[in-house]
Amino acid sequence: MRENFLHYIWKFKKFDTRQLKTTMNQPINLVSIGTHNFNSGPDFFNAQLKIEDQLWAGNVEIHIKSSDWYVHHHEQDKAYDNVILHVVYEHDTDIFRKDNSIIPTLELKHYIHDEVIQKYKKLFSKTSKWINCEHDFAYTDNFILHHWLERLYVERLERKSRGIQDLLKASKNNWEAVLFKMLAKNFGLTVNSDAFFGLANSITFSIIQKSKSNLLALEALLFGQAGLLESEIEDAYYQSLKKEYVFLRQKFQLLNAHIVPLQFFRLRPRNFPTIRLSQLANVYHKEQHLFSEIIECNTVEGFYELFNVTTSEYWNTHFTFHKTSKKSDKRLTKSFIDLLLINTIIPLKFCYAKQTGTDVNNLIIPMVRFLDSEKNSIIKGFNNIKKVSKSALESQALVQLKTEYCDKHQCLKCAIGNSLLNK
Repeated sequence: MRENFLHYIWKFKKFDTRQLKTTMNQPINLVSIGTHNFNSGPDFFNAQLKIEDQLWAGNVEIHIKSSDWYVHHHEQDKAYDNVILHVVYEHDTDIFRKDNSIIPTLELKHYIHDEVIQKYKKLFSKTSKWINCEHDFAYTDNFILHHWLERLYVERLERKSRGIQDLLKASKNNWEAVLFKMLAKNFGLTVNSDAFFGLANSITFSIIQKSKSNLLALEALLFGQAGLLESEIEDAYYQSLKKEYVFLRQKFQLLNAHIVPLQFFRLRPRNFPTIRLSQLANVYHKEQHLFSEIIECNTVEGFYELFNVTTSEYWNTHFTFHKTSKKSDKRLTKSFIDLLLINTIIPLKFCYAKQTGTDVNNLIIPMVRFLDSEKNSIIKGFNNIKKVSKSALESQALVQLKTEYCDKHQCLKCAIGNSLLNK
């Protein structure tokens, strides 16, 4: 038995309310269960109920056992002075106010519907399961699932917005600088995201702005700060980069950003940090006002054109500085641009719209539904139970569902868990 289950029982009245009595055999008539409080203090505020013929208005506190009141030291907290009813699953001791009067107690175990308990035990059974409801997830009503996943996607956007707000605060509300840091992190993909983010943090964005008209200078900045220009390599392009970086490092008093080492191991050559850094440099060289372009662009096709960039010519025949390779165009792929849209561009547009008071939900939802579903272990796990992820909206929502609800056993806050208990 969990306390949040009793919150659920009380909030949705999953018990027989017709002949309630306190542990002192006083009849209780519920007028209002109150407002659920998710912060510190009593569990439900501003409840109203009649005990015998007296109408009470105040707060309700819920525990597994009555004695939990003392375990949690509520008798020492003024926030609990206005509790008018103590709701418990099992009554094991009387609770007193400071004037020595007994706080009325309702023992719920005699009133909870048996089928609710059975469904709860099934949902939270100890058997090894990937998610608690994996045997029932496939039978979830499609209407409930559709709307819950859309809500979860917005919830995930809100969570990402908080991270963007932190970056804005650190950069004194410089949206261009925040965009650069977010794009750099995404260009690093999972393996090199921290290294690329550290690199972006090591360069004041004004330096990027001053350098982006000169592609060699911009590449020299990125490669140099990434620690890729410290070898002795007999290569004309490499030597040009190194010479330019030495000049820029002295000019701008740059400090090295060797916080997290770059990884090449087990990466596909097209994802090597050398290739991704050159592509990032070309994005900023091509678009002199990238942030404005992103805010004004409202179609996926427009973003595909905006990020239609490749590497510098040198990288057509190289993956590293050390040896040549078969000639190939290393243009940003549609799938990579989709990742930029999902992880950087749409969250940034969402956050910017919130700050400027603009409603973009009718724009963002269709846009993210247009993008293909991501492929990862979480999406595979859900799709093995029920083919549910058809677009990036569902894949992002399912990641939010698994990490913030399923893994934390927050089934009682989940629309799917509630639907199973309410069947």
